Amino acid sequence: MPIKTALTSMLDLEYPLVLAPMGGVAGGRLAAAVSEAGGLGLVGGGYGEPAWLERELPLASRGTSRAWGVGFITWNVNQSVVEQALAHRPPVFMLSFGDPRPYVSTIKAAGCVLICQVQNVAHARAARDAGADLIVAQGTEAGGHGADRGTLPLVPAVTDAVAPTPTLAAGGIADGRGVAAALTLGAQGALLGTRFYAAVESLGHDAAKRRLTQAGGDDTRRTRVFDIARGHDWPAPYTGRAIRNRFLERWEGREHELAGATAERPVVQAALDRGDFDTAMVWAGEGVDLIAEVVSAGELVRRIGDETEACLRAAAALLES
Repeated sequence: MPIKTALTSMLDLEYPLVLAPMGGVAGGRLAAAVSEAGGLGLVGGGYGEPAWLERELPLASRGTSRAWGVGFITWNVNQSVVEQALAHRPPVFMLSFGDPRPYVSTIKAAGCVLICQVQNVAHARAARDAGADLIVAQGTEAGGHGADRGTLPLVPAVTDAVAPTPTLAAGGIADGRGVAAALTLGAQGALLGTRFYAAVESLGHDAAKRRLTQAGGDDTRRTRVFDIARGHDWPAPYTGRAIRNRFLERWEGREHELAGATAERPVVQAALDRGDFDTAMVWAGEGVDLIAEVVSAGELVRRIGDETEACLRAAAALLES
């Protein structure tokens, strides 16, 4: 029996599952595969590189007949990039990490469902007031960039604060148990990133995917080291959660020194290109413990959807007399 929520009804989904728009990882093939399987696939527009977008967005639009979308880092995006993405007619547009107001009218005029991701209650209210159709409450357990509130208390707090605007949960969710928990907290679905990083269709390097199957949540850290090394000036309070490696161990606690070590920037980029993840980062959430293998995105969507239903049924059975 399908799980019906405000999210699934709004976008005609089979499962209340959304692919996080992971920059450089969630490309067009991955987004299309998630959407075709009955979830919502979002292309990771990241910092808004035009050439990358022109390559990946058509793969999503041509790869599925169902709802799909694109997401960006709000503080780094501009009107030109927004319009470039909208030219590919994504039904859904997501903005994270910054004030969405400069772009809301343009996005809404294109007929898009607007998703805004937030990390605290105040930003959730601001996103609602700006016109967000869905609001993602992202906890600190998330891989990649985020802040410091835990998912478990944040989701119901945001849900209460922005009602009746529906919410989604993100942060440390990697299987049906996590999705079921999110739904019982009042969210209408869940946004998953790390679990789909380790999908066949993701643009992640094979060596990075292997690390995800071998790492545990205790191996991850929230850090500014990799952003500093790459010259990305992320505003407070955002840090990135990644799997600990030799580069992080070398520079953790020496961030000020790293900021002046400009010679490290090409080193990190070269490591990314060749798949050296003792130097380059693998963004990963605390749910990485639950990743044991690399499988197709479609299989993941169906598997997690079935697990969610089973967990909800098991929870309901606890009430039987």
